Amino acid sequence: MQAEIEFTLNGSAASVRVDPQQMLLDVLRNTLSLKATRTGCNLGQCGACTVLLGDRAVASCDTPMWSVAGKEVTTLEGLGTPEAPHPLQTAFIEEQAMQCGYCTSGLLMTAAALLKRNARPSELEIRQALDGNLCRCGVHNRVVRAVQKASS
Repeated sequence: MQAEIEFTLNGSAASVRVDPQQMLLDVLRNTLSLKATRTGCNLGQCGACTVLLGDRAVASCDTPMWSVAGKEVTTLEGLGTPEAPHPLQTAFIEEQAMQCGYCTSGLLMTAAALLKRNARPSELEIRQALDGNLCRCGVHNRVVRAVQKASS
């Protein structure tokens, strides 16, 4: 059974007719063609699909559409623009905090949620916040430096 789900997506009103049990990740990628949010484990355990729901980082693969009704969703496409990148995006580039890039959008969105809650997190707080984001390339130290740079 489908329903009209209305929410705010990257600062603009959005409305989709979908099964309310369908996962946000599927709607973002397959219905709305927003490809920055990655499919990883599909179990909410790797962080690749992280988006902001309000000010919280959530696994979009584990977030049913009914739960986003009336709320604000931000994906990497809404974090910054090529002309005006978010400070985290600039810091990630400057610190070379990515290799293959698969985990990068999830790391950026998790870090953005952290900085919304805590503008000046300690190194430990950054590491704890990013603990659920897996990166097989091993750039975690560079990511931590990038978050520290963006927070200063």
